[in-house]
Amino acid sequence: MSDRSSQPPLQRIARSFGHAVDGIVYAARTQPNLRVHLLVAVAVLAATLFMHLRRSETIAVVVLVSVVIAMELMNTAIESVVDLLTATHHPLAKSAKDAAAAAVFVVALAALVVGALIFLPTLRFPVDIVVAVLSIVAILTIFGKALAPNGGSLFHGGSLSGHASLAFAAATLLALLVRQPIPIVLAYLVAALVAQSRVEGGIHTWPEVVRGALLGTAVTLLVGGALHGHLVL
Repeated sequence: MSDRSSQPPLQRIARSFGHAVDGIVYAARTQPNLRVHLLVAVAVLAATLFMHLRRSETIAVVVLVSVVIAMELMNTAIESVVDLLTATHHPLAKSAKDAAAAAVFVVALAALVVGALIFLPTLRFPVDIVVAVLSIVAILTIFGKALAPNGGSLFHGGSLSGHASLAFAAATLLALLVRQPIPIVLAYLVAALVAQSRVEGGIHTWPEVVRGALLGTAVTLLVGGALHGHLVL
């Protein structure tokens, strides 16, 4: 192994950059959640090109997207180290992973709130209708899980996927509200990736995520049809 201190500065920088790229590629290959975050980042950054945001708002979006992805990468690093050092299940190992996942959740939730504050006034979203539709989908998802033999919770397990139902409900709402092809395609790609991540994580099967997607889409279309005049921007 060559001594890194003896390498030219540009070669050291290039090597460090290569290691960073390797880390991102590894995390994207092995972590479904990071793939979701990356696709959401593409959708959000693309949206900034069409929404005529102020420079300060665009800077806030870029910073938050970067922080969320960085936190997901740190979560992957912590999980890898814990798995390396712990051969058997240990409560402290679980606590470490849970805390790392919680850190990602907190940052992602903050990014969601800030994004809503920036984008929704620009799009003139009927926030009350959006909240009502997603609430109806969540309640019907709970009923669907409760009536099935293997119910599960809203976001974990069961006869249909709560993640898929809410993701496709949100994508369908965006399609009804915006009616522009690029945001619609990106929204459904994100929803499909959310559904795929549930299957890859072993939490749901494909029939379960398809049932969730159909529920979210159908309910949103039904409510959207009833509120057609209010949903056109």
